[in-house]
Amino acid sequence: MSRSWNWDAVWDFMPYFWDGLLLTLQALLFGTLLAFSLGLVWAVALRGPRWVAWPVIGVTEFVRNTPLLIQLFFLFFVIPDLPGGPTLSPLVAGSIGLGLHYSTYTMEVYRAGIEGVPVGQWEAARALSLPMGHTWRAVILPQAFRRTVPALGNYVIAMLKETPLISTIGLTELLLTAREYGVQSFNFMEPITVVGVAFIVIAYPASLLIRVLERRLATY
Repeated sequence: MSRSWNWDAVWDFMPYFWDGLLLTLQALLFGTLLAFSLGLVWAVALRGPRWVAWPVIGVTEFVRNTPLLIQLFFLFFVIPDLPGGPTLSPLVAGSIGLGLHYSTYTMEVYRAGIEGVPVGQWEAARALSLPMGHTWRAVILPQAFRRTVPALGNYVIAMLKETPLISTIGLTELLLTAREYGVQSFNFMEPITVVGVAFIVIAYPASLLIRVLERRLATY
């Protein structure tokens, strides 16, 4: 039986909404930091000797070609059952799962940015006898990062849209907050609609910002 929109349910849901939004943004922040930093480690390791690059390829291909949901279940349910395995909170397991999974994609972004740096930059650094670490920090990475910003921003938005998966391991992020409120109040339409609108309000302006950055960096 259909019913009309209930604004009272919306206002009643809002305190729960803010709690769920905070946890969602925390998982997104920690996952993004891990994805960006670990992806850079993978990308640099790929340019190392074969005994370093091949294991990295194997690990990243395995992570990229298995569902994120299975990885979350493994981190939260399986690891604590292993001998000496730590028990992870839903926020920690979710953040690690997001970050690890998307690090395999940011790795490709970094690799493309690094390979886009002209060969002459590497040759000039060698001609100046710059240490390899200094070459990476002062010559290669600053040029590579400028090329990677738009693509990295797109993956942040993708991670935002994947955060509802963390609700499967018990993190009361936005979607699970809406579901729990619906079960308690028998009002599902309002909270789930509010959560859907919230994702649009966050993701769409972020995508516009990324387009602006992409145009400016391309012009530069």
